[in-house]
Amino acid sequence: MYRLFVAIDLPESVRAMLSRLCFGVPGARWTPDEQFHLTLRFIGEADPLLYRDIKKALGEVFVDPFELTLKGVGHFPPRGRPNVLWVGIEKNETLVKLRNRVENALVQTGVEPEGRKFSPHITLARLKDTPINRVGDFLTENALFQAGPFPVNEFYLYSSVLTSKGAHHTVEETYSLL
Repeated sequence: MYRLFVAIDLPESVRAMLSRLCFGVPGARWTPDEQFHLTLRFIGEADPLLYRDIKKALGEVFVDPFELTLKGVGHFPPRGRPNVLWVGIEKNETLVKLRNRVENALVQTGVEPEGRKFSPHITLARLKDTPINRVGDFLTENALFQAGPFPVNEFYLYSSVLTSKGAHHTVEETYSLL
């Protein structure tokens, strides 16, 4: 079985900027620099036949290359005790078009439709027992964060293996937008 997701990677310069945000919040398990990405769709478990169909279907997804800008910070859930800190994505119609085409391709292979609204973001940290005032301080200090624009010329199918030290991601396939 494969544990899969579809994502856009970030340039090294943007990863470095994100890395500089990752401190000062007790109980935060920060995302390693090499794992910063924008998830287009978490797929979950797939057997070898579905995996093959997914790889093929994603090869039929096309949009023009575009640019993304990261902007602002926030947390999930938006109400209640925060458990994820994130950096947002400036509104981008081509990104939404890409995500929708990925979703349609996956559903055609038999993957269950995504039940949640698409909320593009980069996960900075997962939180555990973090004092709410420290989350508020982080949001206030980084409210004006912005990175980019940077070009998006491809997206990726990743597999993920969960370990005691966190997830290990492997690129299974690269899909060019050019």
